[in-house]
Amino acid sequence: MDGLINIYKEKGFTSHDVVAKMRGILHMKKIGHTGTLDPDATGVLPVCIGKGTRLCSLLENHDKTYQAVLLLGLETDTQDISGQVLAQRPVTVTEEQVMQTAASFRGRIMQIPPMYSALKVNGKKLYEYAREGKTIERAPRPVEIYELTIDRIELPRVTMTVSCSKGTYIRTLCHDIGQALGCGGCMESLVRTRVGSFRLEDAITLRELEEKRDTGELDSCIVTVEEIFRDRPCVHTREPFDVLIHNGNRVQGHMLEEILTGDQVRMYDSSGTFVGLYEADPVRKDYKPLKMFL
Repeated sequence: MDGLINIYKEKGFTSHDVVAKMRGILHMKKIGHTGTLDPDATGVLPVCIGKGTRLCSLLENHDKTYQAVLLLGLETDTQDISGQVLAQRPVTVTEEQVMQTAASFRGRIMQIPPMYSALKVNGKKLYEYAREGKTIERAPRPVEIYELTIDRIELPRVTMTVSCSKGTYIRTLCHDIGQALGCGGCMESLVRTRVGSFRLEDAITLRELEEKRDTGELDSCIVTVEEIFRDRPCVHTREPFDVLIHNGNRVQGHMLEEILTGDQVRMYDSSGTFVGLYEADPVRKDYKPLKMFL
């Protein structure tokens, strides 16, 4: 079993809990997730298995979409509803002000990572400092909000859908919108609805995964490595050069059956066996292995 399973992470589980439970369900050790979700958050958690674990670092860079509920008038130390209350203020803003302020956060913005996060400073996670009552200075980091749509306003609650780049903290986005409105705010709930091409409607729970194991249907929920990269063009080596890619070497255009197109390509040998993902090197004008799966 090599590839990826689109898991629906339920509330109360950490991402590491999901991995641990899947090791028990699938009876295999080589399993890793592609991006942490907080215990109170739910939604899409792509989990790599077998040789698919080589994909984890690549898939972490995928864009993500969330549906979040922002609760105005309440600030907490964790920037979500689970934290200790730092301040409460009356919410006197109008719906129009909420719409305009939220819209100002679209595009490239700077975010200060929250203290209650797994980001490491001097080899120690920020939440470990926070639990000791310490506050560490954090430099703002650039993130991008591709889309921010207000789905519903029932003050003091604002439901919104956010598509964003890697490294975006939706908790912090909620906090910052609250600050900009002058009444403060925190994240009340969060559902991740998409990671790259993996969507909420296709995700399965751990219980459903267990049922598929028992009925012999596991293959139906495993996305193969080739399928994950189906948007990349595929190329085949000429038979004399199969040995090069079998050993993870670079290839040049004359060694291939097809003309290379794109920055990344799926590389196959002359018999049609998928070998790995290759990346263009504009300096040397050839292609180098990015991830090997042979």
